[in-house]
Amino acid sequence: MKQRTITILGSTGSIGTQALDIIGQHPDLLKVHALVCDKNIDLLAEQAHTYRPSIVVVNDESKYKDLQKLLKKTDVEVRCGPEAVIDVAGDVNADMVLTAMVGFAGLEPTIRAIENNRIIALANKETLVVAGEMITRLAKEHSTIILPVDSEHSAIYQCLVGEKVQEARRIYLTASGGPFVDFTAEQLSRVTPEQALQHPKWNMGQKVTIDSASLMNKGLEMIEAHHLFGVAPGDIEVLVHRQSIIHSMVGFADGSVKAQLALPDMRIPIAYALTYPRRRSTSVALPSVEEWQRLTFERPRMDAFPCLQLAYDALDAGGTAPCALNAANEVAVQRFLSGEIGFLDIPRIIRDVLDRASTRNAVSLEVLKAMDAEARRLAQAWRPMK
Repeated sequence: MKQRTITILGSTGSIGTQALDIIGQHPDLLKVHALVCDKNIDLLAEQAHTYRPSIVVVNDESKYKDLQKLLKKTDVEVRCGPEAVIDVAGDVNADMVLTAMVGFAGLEPTIRAIENNRIIALANKETLVVAGEMITRLAKEHSTIILPVDSEHSAIYQCLVGEKVQEARRIYLTASGGPFVDFTAEQLSRVTPEQALQHPKWNMGQKVTIDSASLMNKGLEMIEAHHLFGVAPGDIEVLVHRQSIIHSMVGFADGSVKAQLALPDMRIPIAYALTYPRRRSTSVALPSVEEWQRLTFERPRMDAFPCLQLAYDALDAGGTAPCALNAANEVAVQRFLSGEIGFLDIPRIIRDVLDRASTRNAVSLEVLKAMDAEARRLAQAWRPMK
């Protein structure tokens, strides 16, 4: 494998920082071309001093001059703004683009990277949730490789290596269950943001952690798996696996099941994508016999965690409904984190938006942007019943 140059969209987040750690362990194989963040310029500048990218971009234009000052003694090119993010995503001087920006904001840069035939290491699940049909069509048209970085989709991808996708009968998408897996409805009604951010297994950003607590993350991952692997929603089964050792499984036509097992550490799927098709060493240990001595599985409680069912409903509705689902969820999560609404109001907002949004065929980026804006407006306007 020749040295691969990497652009990281979202370098200051959880996925981005761990990716840089892996790149630092394999300087002969991996090199940073560009780093992009939203507004955390202090960490971005620190990363630039360490990894010496050619370009850094801050999405928040108000941070541009401060970032220039932080990097004035380097030869790193500094850019700013959403258009600069999109441009750098398509820069042909990078072999691979790791898309780790959170939410709808990651969609347009990913499209540009696909159109310019960059290898995509996809950590932004919302891209496929919002525009799955468009993304898969573009990837086919431009012969672009999409390598999933989510631990579950990486596990499925690894199980399918050497297999024919047509022979996959069922995908088993595993979930830790989050911090509230055994909570009653009354307990869930009193959940605080501080409690919801205490994930028992994974260290993630705030939005993803709240999605894990509500099981919306599994709903989004189900939609993503449908588009990535061409499996019907009815053949994707979500299982609560509290130990987080098996990251997902694939059942095949002959009755056999393949699983990928590892300790819950995102460096494994990140490294697999960055160095694909070869496996390279990480600092993650193999699971011990004690850690996989008892592996349990159970079906999720859809009545207690309706976000998962809402995702199935949105995918069944098709068109721009998954886009509305994603936008409503992003707004609802922020409103919950700010203390404006309760935990159980998150699915109430999403259901209300899905019922009221004027869904239509997802034929273009402009249509998706309009749907995203409408759904956000509806979600922000929602008020609990007195």
